[in-house]
Amino acid sequence: MKKIPSLLALALSVIAFSSLPATATVKLNGLFCDHMVLQTGIAVPVWGSADPHEKITVEFAGQSKQAEADDAGRWSVKLDSLPVNATPGVLTVQGTNTLTVSDVLVGEVWLASGQSNMGFPLSAAANADDEIPQAKDDQLRFFNVPHKTAAEPQTELPEGKWEVTTPDTAKTFSAVAYFFAKEIRAKKGCPVGVITGSWGGTPIQIWISLEGIKKAPPLTKTLDQWNKAEELYAQYKANPQLGTDYDTALKDWQANVQPAFDAATKQYNDDKAAGKAVGDKPKPSQPEPVNPNPMGMTSPSKRPHTPTVAFNAMIAPLIPYALRGAIWYQGEENGGAGMEYRDLLPRLIEDWRSHWGYDFPFLFVQLPCNGPDPKPVATGGWPWLREAQFMTLRVPQTGMAITIDIGDPSNVHPKDKVDVGQRLALVARKVVYGETLVASGPLYKDFTVSGNQINVRFTEIGGGLTPGQAPWRPTGVDPLPTDKLIGFFIAGDDQQWFPADATIQGDTVSVSSPQVAKPVAVRYGWANSPRCNLYNKEGLPASPFRTDDWSNPKP
Repeated sequence: MKKIPSLLALALSVIAFSSLPATATVKLNGLFCDHMVLQTGIAVPVWGSADPHEKITVEFAGQSKQAEADDAGRWSVKLDSLPVNATPGVLTVQGTNTLTVSDVLVGEVWLASGQSNMGFPLSAAANADDEIPQAKDDQLRFFNVPHKTAAEPQTELPEGKWEVTTPDTAKTFSAVAYFFAKEIRAKKGCPVGVITGSWGGTPIQIWISLEGIKKAPPLTKTLDQWNKAEELYAQYKANPQLGTDYDTALKDWQANVQPAFDAATKQYNDDKAAGKAVGDKPKPSQPEPVNPNPMGMTSPSKRPHTPTVAFNAMIAPLIPYALRGAIWYQGEENGGAGMEYRDLLPRLIEDWRSHWGYDFPFLFVQLPCNGPDPKPVATGGWPWLREAQFMTLRVPQTGMAITIDIGDPSNVHPKDKVDVGQRLALVARKVVYGETLVASGPLYKDFTVSGNQINVRFTEIGGGLTPGQAPWRPTGVDPLPTDKLIGFFIAGDDQQWFPADATIQGDTVSVSSPQVAKPVAVRYGWANSPRCNLYNKEGLPASPFRTDDWSNPKP
């Protein structure tokens, strides 16, 4: 009998407790965690979630800022501009609960994005064995954004952490971003943080927001791709069986097809690396099942191609974290659409700046040489993409690292990443930090025709134009000549191209050929894998270029 009142009292207490309003725990966006780096010199947003209308206090470096969560439970404050601080600090957030973020530094923060050559890890770089044991710097820190896709912009990162540079952590860092940040750290003498959000095999379209695609003039081809994907997504959501069937088919494929395919692929790669004769690349006995959800991965071996989905899941949650700027290495997946890239890259830059609310510097890598096409003048492919990148220098507060000399004709992932990162850092030191230095190789300016020769003028000549030598060469690639210029071609009205003699005269290169009596146009480095060697005396290579406006056969 005594147990009955006790049970009744317990039941009543449970009912009473469950009738009380739930209290949300105050949370920070996932970027705000131990070991983070905050940007110096500008206002620093801090944001998260809580109960609707809950009062929030954020304290850091002697500042105290208050906010009230809105109806949806979102809150944000802005810390006033912070001075550089290499002494670890603590950021505190207080509402119904208290959060502390420890070991917080203030310095330079950069966003690194793009595809596989940005994601390329330090462990795979040409100088990894020398570099990784020395990677010990508690003021050089990286945050890696997980690969995710989403149909709509997300506000929260599902996971991730800031990592201090050690030999163990550095192995997985983006090699390009690491060498870039290491150089900035050395020259600026302050903490440096890098947020890396990259994904191999992805086209630029998936990194642009839907608003950016729709902005006038709209990117009509990309918008059509989105509209079709949205229709398929509606069908997918309306029929859950589609997802169930795909999951079943994928598990079957992974169990019964993938093991043999992976083994055959490994053997193929091992034989190729050993110099043995190999035939065609292995193919699975049956293709991977195709995901009916266009907002996700097409299949395990492929990357997402639906516009905006990487922006939604990997870039949107970062906004508006205070940045000094962005570095970008992408274009391989758009390599056959250089004319379209003329619009896509400037649009991405404009889009990201619009979302962050200020025109931060945007630095990018021009594609190096790659591909089986050894012809001196290509009619399509990467030369047109490189030209689109060159043209993007018209956008204010941009800079380009030229890497035509450090690619690998047989590998889309050249191992020399130290020169890529250091060249990006040179551009940053000039464009962003205002140093007086030569940060680029020669850039085409204009030309004049004089009899049977064309005189091409350049900017960014530094100490003078000269034949140069690549700082790194992949196996099987011969050194460039240093006693003469190569890589120039000349044509008349018939548009027939011939190798040209090229001589340096001040800031000008005079180009001619006995096969072209009345020249009208010059091209330099205009191939997928050109042999070209125009440099300035600072050791920086010239960008490929053309003086003509003859159209590319395919946009």
